[in-house]
Amino acid sequence: MAASKKPLTAPVEPAYWAEACKHLVKKDRVMKRLIPQFEGAALQVRGDAFSTLARSIVGQQISVQAAQTVWDRFAALPRSMTPGAVLKLKVDDMRAAGLSARKVDYLVDLALHFAGGKLHVKDWEGMEDEAIIAELVAIRGIGRWTAEMFLIFHLMRPNVLPLDDVGLINGISQHYFSGDPVSRSDAREVAEAWKPWCSVATWYIWRSLAPLPVDY
Repeated sequence: MAASKKPLTAPVEPAYWAEACKHLVKKDRVMKRLIPQFEGAALQVRGDAFSTLARSIVGQQISVQAAQTVWDRFAALPRSMTPGAVLKLKVDDMRAAGLSARKVDYLVDLALHFAGGKLHVKDWEGMEDEAIIAELVAIRGIGRWTAEMFLIFHLMRPNVLPLDDVGLINGISQHYFSGDPVSRSDAREVAEAWKPWCSVATWYIWRSLAPLPVDY
């Protein structure tokens, strides 16, 4: 069974990365310090739209390690990670992989949206960020944060500022405010210097807080 599965998509680096780094180093004192620390590192994009969103649902409200374990078990169930294949899975098998009943419902709803043509997948490249977010949050289990992660990690949108991300807020607190509490307004003010590369600056903030890069 495993031999029939499709190979993982090779990681891709955003074409704008070098340009963004030059801008950030010039405009922001923290980025000037952080970016050279991770020379050669960059956001890596892998996987298709469906599997990226499915993985984000699986990982909600559990640790990174637990999410990886559950994802590996779940991903081993279908012959390939496609909407049609997921819809053919038995609920009991999905639950046995470690998924809660609610997450099973979310994954089925996600698969139905893709299989039923309810999403304008082929149009996303030309759509505005907010229009894509509005389409994605209509799916059960996907909120704004998940939609923003999708914009950054799958569509490689360069100027996303995920203000609901705890890691970003903690990183801004640590690097810009000496650990003092940070409001959304404070974060927006800091990010003014990052534009139009907020996604890239956010990635470096995350990278500074974790031994391994964030990956979806």
